[in-house]
Amino acid sequence: MQKRIIGDSRPNKASSMTEPLNLEALADVEVSSEAKEHTIEAALLPGFSGGWRAGMPGPQVIRLLFKQAQPVQCIQLDFLESAIARTQEYVLHISADSGQSFREIVRQQWHFNPQGCTAESEQHVVDLPAVSIIELHITPDINNSSAFASLETMRVF
Repeated sequence: MQKRIIGDSRPNKASSMTEPLNLEALADVEVSSEAKEHTIEAALLPGFSGGWRAGMPGPQVIRLLFKQAQPVQCIQLDFLESAIARTQEYVLHISADSGQSFREIVRQQWHFNPQGCTAESEQHVVDLPAVSIIELHITPDINNSSAFASLETMRVF
């Protein structure tokens, strides 16, 4: 007899894939702003902590420009917000032709609440044979233009 426990048995897609792409070697990054204490490297590169924080309020863009097109199977995003309640929206776009055209992968909203939900972790599984640009657009609060965007980690597999 075989036994299985009923529950959330969905596999962790990113952990079952190979190591994340070495973004430091394979890509350049453009960012609309960053706080001195929370640079973009803290979200994109292993060995850092504290994540990225915007240097000014309002919508922000993080753009990965691959030096050569890369196959992409998964994009993992982790967000943390424990200080204020806010409804964040992010949109993930990719380009296979060096920015001539973009395709929306996902548009998602998440409500952070310090008394409850303070973390969002998403794994967007895709099958893209050649990606030249990944763009992440973050609107930190759809109801308040003075909120600051943040990103704890971003990994590309």
